[in-house]
Amino acid sequence: MSYSPPSSAKPFTLNVPDKDLSEWRQLLQLSKIGPTTYENTQTEHHYGVTKKWLSETKDYWLNKYDWRAQEKHINSFDNFRMLIDGIDLHFIGHFSDKKDAVPIVFMHGWPGSFIEFIPMLELIRDKWSKKDLPYHIIVPSLPGYTLSAETQPIDKTWTMEDSADIIDKLMTNLGFAKYLAQGGDVGSFVARLLAQSKDACVGIHLNMFTTQDQPDPSTLSASQKVALARAGQWVENGRAYALEHGTRPSTIGHVLSSNPLALLAWIGEKFLEWSDEPPALDHILTNISLYWFTAGFPRSIYPYRVLFGPTRPNLQQVTKPTGASYFHHEILPVFKSVVEKNANLVAYAEHERGGHFAALERPVEFWGDVREFVDVAWKV
Repeated sequence: MSYSPPSSAKPFTLNVPDKDLSEWRQLLQLSKIGPTTYENTQTEHHYGVTKKWLSETKDYWLNKYDWRAQEKHINSFDNFRMLIDGIDLHFIGHFSDKKDAVPIVFMHGWPGSFIEFIPMLELIRDKWSKKDLPYHIIVPSLPGYTLSAETQPIDKTWTMEDSADIIDKLMTNLGFAKYLAQGGDVGSFVARLLAQSKDACVGIHLNMFTTQDQPDPSTLSASQKVALARAGQWVENGRAYALEHGTRPSTIGHVLSSNPLALLAWIGEKFLEWSDEPPALDHILTNISLYWFTAGFPRSIYPYRVLFGPTRPNLQQVTKPTGASYFHHEILPVFKSVVEKNANLVAYAEHERGGHFAALERPVEFWGDVREFVDVAWKV
């Protein structure tokens, strides 16, 4: 008997109202780009996005980018909503008809969204029909992010533990007695919380793994030493945005909700700096458009109050099967020796190319790593 999602999973079609598109266009057209300065003419991006990139990208967004085409592509996958504890959670559910298909939930981070996994979903859809697909692929918008942003409560704080509770209930509500979780950035923290607190989560795969442990420099390759130095530079001069998110979320939330050009500069910077090679401009703009049309930015930065606040999240040793992928342009290196100390590592892969948005940048390698992990972890 083929799988069919429960009635609580309501089919969803993304359709931004014409009025919202018109207002976005008017705001973007009227938004002024600041004067030329020494800082915004430095092409190495040491001081953030350049005036040239911002000017050219604004023009492309207004005159060439086609939101409706991107919307149509998103809707070519099966989108759903499920109301869970007051959160109207959005997710893509690419379900298999196979009885023994392995359920995997893929979780993005900031400033990403579920669209990071669209290239991977395309690979999967091209390779297998649903009757042959060995996996159930579930890609949610995390609570507070883009299409899952609107119902985040305003009478209490929201934590990554709360998000883990919602994701676990999503998977069990879908009828999965056990599942695997994959995450990068914020999604990596949620995955680790799932592994340590939810019985149904039986293993996790991560493409970011943060810890206080440091590797022995003498054991690192030349390229690994370069990556470690880059991480040190990020700690030194790349975290200003995170401190603002963590300490003044109300202020930055108001600023970036005021006009789309501000949001383009703030988020665009990260796609340029954190990627090995910047993703296609349409991918970047679709991601930013989702943040804009959902007013998602102010609701998405709750993890930073903990990650860059006085108390770190309570992340324990991962005892369940763990896979890790290290893409060398990731802002924080994922060294095998370090992960082994902190997790039950059963699969590991290292890639010279790719960065923070691994599923978007290198979908073939990313998906290959996940499949290798699943082959080991699901049998343990």
